[in-house]
Amino acid sequence: MSIETETRLQDQVEHIANTITNGFGDELNSDDQEMSAFDYLQDALDIEYIVNSKREYLGARVLVAFGGPNIWVNTRTKKVEGYWWNESASASFDDGIGLDDALEELWSC
Repeated sequence: MSIETETRLQDQVEHIANTITNGFGDELNSDDQEMSAFDYLQDALDIEYIVNSKREYLGARVLVAFGGPNIWVNTRTKKVEGYWWNESASASFDDGIGLDDALEELWSC
């Protein structure tokens, strides 16, 4: 794996973490409304819910890229985790868009 590939993976992971921390800027959804966590989740490829033995929501992992690289957003650890072949990258985030709240709401539906 080249240094360029490692750098691109880290940049992609950091971009996702930055979006979750700082929001979507001026980006609007299809209804010309301000983007929300629910809008972000519309493009999710998979959601793995993390629950306890009482089926109470603890967090979730959201697959946001697949097939090269694979990138997961983990709301329990507050990390974006990227994997490409034998390389990995991660970045921490603060949930500035309410992603965990949206996922908890989806779990309770």
